[in-house]
Amino acid sequence: MIIAIDGTAASGKGTLGRILAMRLDLDYLDTGKLYRAVGHAALKSGVDIDAADPADIAEIATNLDLSQPFSAELRTTDVGEAASKVAAFAEVRQALLRKQRDFAEHPPQGKGAVLDGRDIGTVVLPDADAKFYIDAAADIRANRRHMELVAAGEAIDFPEVLSDLIKRDCRDKNRTVAPLIAADDAFFIDSSTKNAEEVLDLVISCLQEAKLV
Repeated sequence: MIIAIDGTAASGKGTLGRILAMRLDLDYLDTGKLYRAVGHAALKSGVDIDAADPADIAEIATNLDLSQPFSAELRTTDVGEAASKVAAFAEVRQALLRKQRDFAEHPPQGKGAVLDGRDIGTVVLPDADAKFYIDAAADIRANRRHMELVAAGEAIDFPEVLSDLIKRDCRDKNRTVAPLIAADDAFFIDSSTKNAEEVLDLVISCLQEAKLV
């Protein structure tokens, strides 16, 4: 079984992906970390992403090793912004598309996979067995992200986080290549007033109704 989860930044899609995969004993891939890893590598190499040749960034994406653990540095604000920028390059998306599909088609345990991101149900895995789109009010998502960043030791105030998140939403939804949109056949979940377990229960109910679990 292959499950696709898409949604806005800090909507809870990553948490859902992790705990859903654990519940169903499936492999899990947070595809956002792939873009963060590419953005992080570009920043470390001193590349000006705004002026970079997309082919150079795509080479970083092509050489990305999914078997290596991801660094905690990927969660910083700067890396998040870099990830959003490199994600707009068609060449980068194409390079990572192959890695994502390979993971879904050949999951490590061989049982199935849960992938979350921003174009999983629409581009990466349009034939996924089940698709979900997660969203929440911008201020609630910004508060979640702010608490996450502060807990990680980053000094940043809430208004800046909210502003960055709104800009990220705009870039994600309006980019030319693979914009963030809900698949026509996706279950829509508003997580504004729900905790992680409540969202998980709702997803399990949807899967049961579809006779997938």
